[in-house]
Amino acid sequence: MADLTPDKNAPGLHVAAEPFYRSHDDPARWWNTTASTPTGSYTCGGCGQSDTATGHRDVAALVNDYTDNHGPAHRGGR
Repeated sequence: MADLTPDKNAPGLHVAAEPFYRSHDDPARWWNTTASTPTGSYTCGGCGQSDTATGHRDVAALVNDYTDNHGPAHRGGR
């Protein structure tokens, strides 16, 4: 699999967490949680700032920071 970590040549936001899989005979196969601790990182294409986070709360804050102050904010909210 390709490295999806954002950098200055490929800015953006990347969040990853392995899903927790349940039994095949269970109709609701996916939990609302993850098997591993989520990680996230971004590099802004507008200002070049980058950041990383680990854990549910910190990754959620990272996503909010990126969407409020970087990527979409530098493109006029698009």
